[in-house]
Amino acid sequence: MRCLYILSPDQAEDELKRVGVDLPGIDAMIPKMENVNLLVEGIECKVANILKQEMLSIGGDVAVARGSVSCSIDRTDAVIIGTLKQVKRFADKIAPQPFGLKKISEDIRRVLANITRDTFVLRTPKREITIGGRTLVMGILNMTPDSFSDGGMLSGLEEAVKYALKMEENGADIIDIGGESSRPGSESVSAEKELGRVIPLIKKLEGLLSVPMSIDTTKAEVARLAIEAGAEIVNDISAMRFDAQMPGVVVDCRVPVVLMHMRGVPRTMQEGDLSYRSLMGEITEFLEESIEKARSSGVDVENIIVDPGIGFGKSTADNVAILRHLKELKTLGRPIMVGTSRKRFIGEITGQVLAEDRVEGTAASVAASIMNGAHIVRVHNVEFMKKLSRIADEIKG
Repeated sequence: MRCLYILSPDQAEDELKRVGVDLPGIDAMIPKMENVNLLVEGIECKVANILKQEMLSIGGDVAVARGSVSCSIDRTDAVIIGTLKQVKRFADKIAPQPFGLKKISEDIRRVLANITRDTFVLRTPKREITIGGRTLVMGILNMTPDSFSDGGMLSGLEEAVKYALKMEENGADIIDIGGESSRPGSESVSAEKELGRVIPLIKKLEGLLSVPMSIDTTKAEVARLAIEAGAEIVNDISAMRFDAQMPGVVVDCRVPVVLMHMRGVPRTMQEGDLSYRSLMGEITEFLEESIEKARSSGVDVENIIVDPGIGFGKSTADNVAILRHLKELKTLGRPIMVGTSRKRFIGEITGQVLAEDRVEGTAASVAASIMNGAHIVRVHNVEFMKKLSRIADEIKG
């Protein structure tokens, strides 16, 4: 006898077929094999009590804070516990009830749909980019003298062109070009300086690369001119918060956009109190609100990628926790991008001071990202990480 750890509906189906279950039985049993734990934060105790009663009635449960049953506290978090079949039935049962239960029912259905989604299609003016099945590798090309890892590495335009082409040859699916450092403590540069760093390179690479280029910027002017020069994706670490014109650029140019979580600005993001009441809860809420703001501005939600912002206003323990719980971001229903490459938290764990020495630590973090749900990994060493991603994809299945 052994315990089966069912990680996906496909795995459940494979096990049932191996046993010899007939097809109608497989369809009926898969939802019973998938366990679901849904966390709802900050609900009224009277609502929590109804949820608990309804879930108990169908064989599941709802975990709530001590004192919620007697309503001696105002609010509680609640963990809805059950099989996929039970949770779906639960959503149906509470839908017609008062006290905001219809909204909770709708949220449950939305989350269940999102966590089972594994294929996405991004559309640029030039192509469709399918995400799913294998992890995409985004190669980092910084045209900055002060980036934390590779600042000043490239001496000129021609060397940068060769470097980009080599990354494509080594398997990069996207080339991410940036002209402003976002390392902790970095100062912002003018749009003119940033444009001078990235536009000549993008123009040179247009027509030479067969993979799409993304522009790593928070400035709408830089994004627009980079797209006109040949870039197809906007990678905005501010989630379009720093420049009010950025959503308009994304809409007008019809390009995908990466929305990243960050508290504060790069210059000060690692200073002061880095603690979170609910790390994954706050990241999820921030990204959910960013997606909604983008939607209300006319951005196509199907063209949005989310990034939890490893190293941006987080402690080492936070960064590790994000990688451990990365799958929680699947509730957003969008592709997940993760950038851990050579970052400080790796050095703090391994004792490696120099960023370029953090290859093994980066490899471990990239593998963990892929196993826990990342669709795109942003890396420096494309050749190494491409091979790693293939193995991780095979293991993940």
